[in-house]
Amino acid sequence: MFTGIIEATGHITSLEQHGGDISVTIESHELDYSDVKLGDSIATNGVCLTVVKRLQFGFVADVSKETLDLTCFANYQVGQKVNLEKALMPTSRLGGHLVSGHIDGIATVTQISTNARATEYWLEAPQQLAKYIPYKGSVCIDGISLTVNEVNGCQFKLTIVPHTAQETTIHHFKVGSQVNLEVDQLARYLERLMMPAEPEKSSSNLSLELLAQAGFMNKR
Repeated sequence: MFTGIIEATGHITSLEQHGGDISVTIESHELDYSDVKLGDSIATNGVCLTVVKRLQFGFVADVSKETLDLTCFANYQVGQKVNLEKALMPTSRLGGHLVSGHIDGIATVTQISTNARATEYWLEAPQQLAKYIPYKGSVCIDGISLTVNEVNGCQFKLTIVPHTAQETTIHHFKVGSQVNLEVDQLARYLERLMMPAEPEKSSSNLSLELLAQAGFMNKR
């Protein structure tokens, strides 16, 4: 689990193809690796990746075909800047919201404007995910925990303060940029809980005709 509060930024130094999936090498001189072990999780642009090799100033992780199909990783190149966050510890402050690192889909930046010192970004979500993005709800964009300030159909607005822009990759966003989107987990669980229960299928072979043949019903 993660919080969506970015600890550092880094960049991709290597992408190795392995018959459908890839190994990615991330380098960052800003991230504290003192407590990072093999098998630990590090959210990379919001994608939960498992450390398979520790480097002095980075790590190597495998990216599965499913992850490539659902995220922007399929379009990343060497040199791509990424947001990094180590997994949440029980003693950590939950400064953002609970983030799983399991990307739901890809959103597209449609408009950028300024509002005083802040920058406003309009993004468009896939239609099937838009219902999970409410006004003043939380979303995770490229690993960043953000608040939705306006909603219009499949589009939603984010207001980014200077500190967030400075400490993350969001200042590189342009109109047309595609980003990893994870919706709030509570919205997904709530939808599932509100779904009507499926009626249990009967395994009985009883029928009115069979009962009549056995003499339990009067034949007419």
